[in-house]
Amino acid sequence: MPIISVIIPVYNGEKTITSTIKSVLSQTLSDIELIIINDGSKDSTLEIIKNIYDFRLRVFSYPNAGQAVSRNRGLSLASGEYISFIDADDLWTTEKLEAQLKALQDNPQASVAYSWTNYIDEQGNFLVSGTHTIENGNVYEKLLVSNFIENGSNPLIHRQALVEVGGFDASMTPAEDWDLWLRLASRYSFVGVPSPQILYRVSATSASANLFKMETACLQVINSACVQTSESVTILKAHSMANLYKYLTCKALQEPLNRKKGLAAAKFLAKFFINDFFRLQRLNFTLKLVFKVFVILILPSTMSTTLLSSIKIAAKR
Repeated sequence: MPIISVIIPVYNGEKTITSTIKSVLSQTLSDIELIIINDGSKDSTLEIIKNIYDFRLRVFSYPNAGQAVSRNRGLSLASGEYISFIDADDLWTTEKLEAQLKALQDNPQASVAYSWTNYIDEQGNFLVSGTHTIENGNVYEKLLVSNFIENGSNPLIHRQALVEVGGFDASMTPAEDWDLWLRLASRYSFVGVPSPQILYRVSATSASANLFKMETACLQVINSACVQTSESVTILKAHSMANLYKYLTCKALQEPLNRKKGLAAAKFLAKFFINDFFRLQRLNFTLKLVFKVFVILILPSTMSTTLLSSIKIAAKR
C-alpha cells in the first residue's frame, strides 16, 4: 500500500495534463499512487493519459460532475495513508511530497501540511509569488481571515482526517477548497513548509476567473464558518470580508483589462473599503486601486493596459 495517494481531477485538460502528471511522477518520494479522475473530458485528455506508462498511475472515467465531486471520487478510491490533490493544470516542485510528509512525521500532532505557492502563466512562466506565510497549530481563525493555503493543489492531508470531515462540499464551488481547509482546521492542527512548492497556473478559463461566482461562494463559506466561531465573530468576519474583496479587486484588475472588469473592480473596491477596519492606514493602497479602476473605465482597453504597464515599470526603477 502506497504511503501517499495523489488525486488529479481533469476535464478537457489536454494542454497541461502531461506536465502535471510528470510533476507528480517525478517526486523525490516515489512511494505513491496517482489516481486520475477523468471528469467526462471531450478532448484528447484520456488518450494522452493512456499513453503514459507507470505502474503507479490509475485512471477512472465518469460523466462530468465537477471538480469537487471528482476529488471525492478519487478519495473513495485512494489507499494511501495521506492524500494530496493537484489540479490538472498546476505543477509541483520535485520535493513537494517528501517535504510535506517529513513535516507531518516531525509534527505528529498535525494532520495537514502545506507549502507556499507561486503563480505561473499559461506558458509556465513565473508571474508572482503567493502569500508565503507560515501558520502552525490551531490556524482556524487565521485561515478564516485569509486563505493562506491559497489553492486545492497545496496540502498533504491525513486520509482519516479527510474522511472524518466529509471531503469536499460541491455546494461551495468554486470556494470548496477554502471550505474544506476550514473544516479541517476546526478539528486538526496544521504545519507549514516554508518553501514555494506549488506552481499555480493562472488562466482565463480557471474556476477562479468567474469573480462574481467566487464572491458568492466565498461569502457562503465565511457565513458558514462564522456560525461555528465563538470568539470575536464580528471582527473576524469583517477582516475576512475585507481580505476577500481586496483579493477580488486585484483579480479584476489583472490583464486582460476591459471596462466590464473595471466595473467589477469598482464594486469590489467599494465593498473592500466598507469592510476594512484599517481603511485609513491603507489609504494610499486604496487610492492606487481607485486610480487603476478610473483608468480602465475611461480609456480603451489597449490604452489602459499600456498606461498602467508603463507606470508599473517606472515604479520599479
